[in-house]
Amino acid sequence: MSTANELNLTEFYPEDLEIMSVDSTENEIRIHMKSRSKSYKCPKCGTELNKYHSTHHRCVQDLPILGKRTMLDINMHDYYCTNDDCEVGSIVETYDGFLDYCSRNTERLIDFATILAMETSCESAARILKASNIKISGDTIIRMLMRRYSDQEKPVCGNAIGIDDFAFKKRDTYGTIIVDEETHKPVAVLDGRDGETLKNWLKQNQHVKTVTRDRASAYAKAVEEVLPDCMQIADRFHLHQNLLEAVKNVVNGTVPVEIKIPQDYGKPQEEEKNSQISTCEGKKNL
Repeated sequence: MSTANELNLTEFYPEDLEIMSVDSTENEIRIHMKSRSKSYKCPKCGTELNKYHSTHHRCVQDLPILGKRTMLDINMHDYYCTNDDCEVGSIVETYDGFLDYCSRNTERLIDFATILAMETSCESAARILKASNIKISGDTIIRMLMRRYSDQEKPVCGNAIGIDDFAFKKRDTYGTIIVDEETHKPVAVLDGRDGETLKNWLKQNQHVKTVTRDRASAYAKAVEEVLPDCMQIADRFHLHQNLLEAVKNVVNGTVPVEIKIPQDYGKPQEEEKNSQISTCEGKKNL
């Protein structure tokens, strides 16, 4: 029973994890924990498993406590699915929202690292975390971001989209971005700008009725081939470019290319200026 002046660590961890002991050094706090769960649900078929066949130790990193690196030494259960039709064999116990089955860091630590990386960069975030006694490399943060991205639900777009190309690396690697016209949010980022990846994406989104694009012929052919009844609209920027080119062609066809200036164009002005100077000098002599 903890008093008012003591910190109860059990409040910060799942109920299925029991704290056995806590070891503290100058730079690290190691919390020894044991799973006390009696059953587990198979993530594949949903069968309720009531017996575990083995246990194993797993050491994961958590958010620091009072500036000290915090490690959780957990004794976890391994279950075996009893459903003969299930493809899953041995199942490692996980704790939803706190610890994933393959991660060496708690989910709240991953949340903090990824948010920090989004505001700065992966390498900068790794240096800041190192100063906070959290051991994570920049490459690990990149893998965290990629996994979070792959776990997200695929965005659903409406029947009107915008398509444009962009450069991952200028003059080297390009991609295609697709934006929902209603929400103005990206719904897909494709490799390349030759139209092949766009065709595959359009085949999975046959509900698209309107496409706003630039003047690239690859995009036009891809949309026309997959969605022949789709309306294609030139975007505002390229409409302005078309207008400027049309005005330029009209001006070039009307105004001569060369306008010749006569060689004696400036002589009358010079003679008048010289006569004024001579008159002034005559007045001074008088």
